[in-house]
Amino acid sequence: MKIRRIPAQITTVEDKIAGSLNLTQMTLLIIPVFVFMAIYVVFAPSMQFAWYKIPLFILSGSIPPILAIRIKEKIVLTWLVILLRYNLRPAYYLFNKNDSYLRTMNIITIAKKDKKITAHAKEKQQTKTSTLSFGDLVRIEGLLANSKYSFSIKSQKKGAFHVAFEQKQK
Repeated sequence: MKIRRIPAQITTVEDKIAGSLNLTQMTLLIIPVFVFMAIYVVFAPSMQFAWYKIPLFILSGSIPPILAIRIKEKIVLTWLVILLRYNLRPAYYLFNKNDSYLRTMNIITIAKKDKKITAHAKEKQQTKTSTLSFGDLVRIEGLLANSKYSFSIKSQKKGAFHVAFEQKQK
């Protein structure tokens, strides 16, 4: 009685077409047939034997079967693709969080009205960006830390936010 092992994850199982060959291996083994036909028809003398065609036949007929060999349950072509992707990726990634190029930034304006300080976020602008000065940032941080003021954020239409600093009533 034959016993077959059923894999726990079926998505990793390759479909076998002929024996232990999958579709990729079968394609790699069929490619030389079409290459032989193209060499025989295209190169002069057309549709006739010539001695210079033999090295072309040997070269084009030996590479695809080598790529179809399995090593550790993967074919050589897959290993080559993995190595090429690894070697062609960038070696260094540069990231500067202070760079404002092509970054969408919210521009905040502060308006003071009778014991109420409100801040409105303007629409995002791609072309023109401005930053707050250090003094403005210190003043905003002071408002957030001050217990005399309350801070609230309310959402409006189209995803806009209304940010408000209000002086607490005693």
